[in-house]
Amino acid sequence: MNIQEQKSVLVIFPHPDDEAFGVSGTIGTFTGRGTPLTYACLTLGQMGRNMGNPPFTTREELPKIRQKELLDAAKVMGIQDLRMMGFRDKTLEFEDDQKMADMVTTLINDVKPSLIISFYPGYAVHPDHEATARAVVRAMRAIPASERPTLYGVAFANNTSQKLGAPHVLHDVSTMREVKLSAMRAHASQTVWMLADLEKRLQAGDPEAKAWVETERFYIYDFDKDTVS
Repeated sequence: MNIQEQKSVLVIFPHPDDEAFGVSGTIGTFTGRGTPLTYACLTLGQMGRNMGNPPFTTREELPKIRQKELLDAAKVMGIQDLRMMGFRDKTLEFEDDQKMADMVTTLINDVKPSLIISFYPGYAVHPDHEATARAVVRAMRAIPASERPTLYGVAFANNTSQKLGAPHVLHDVSTMREVKLSAMRAHASQTVWMLADLEKRLQAGDPEAKAWVETERFYIYDFDKDTVS
């Protein structure tokens, strides 16, 4: 399906590369249309453990590499407004809840999005993902329903389909296939080994790999059934 036109879009994820795997085709669709789009990346993934084999960098240099990769990926996706929010990787779950919600509120007030894309709370697996999702919901629930943007949540916990059912939005991003692959390639320090296998499967015509790359899946968060504490 085609994705609806939007006045402006705010994308919020905690780590460099979160956007590439799940929503880079959708980002490329909006930027290609000329829709104003802001990507707020909360950390630089500085606590990542993968330094390569043999090691290609040090713990001290890793944030610089991840920042450069994020900038390269943003360029591939046509993102004009990339905001690096300065939080530390793997610590978001320990941040003050109100501070996190206020950060999201500030972004919303500045960008005035009609659509927000982030993780779906309870189905995003990683503690940083979940902390980000909760902050987005807490900030958005304070907005009157008639003025509230739509929230598209990315969910990939093992029980997602069992608990949430089928995704509400299946976005065909086949025309953005090369944008998506290039965005993932830009995050080479995190993706090079995975991409070698993925691209091999794509060349072999693996339908599962093709579907994963060419379709992006979103659940629309229902604030009438809000369960975030």
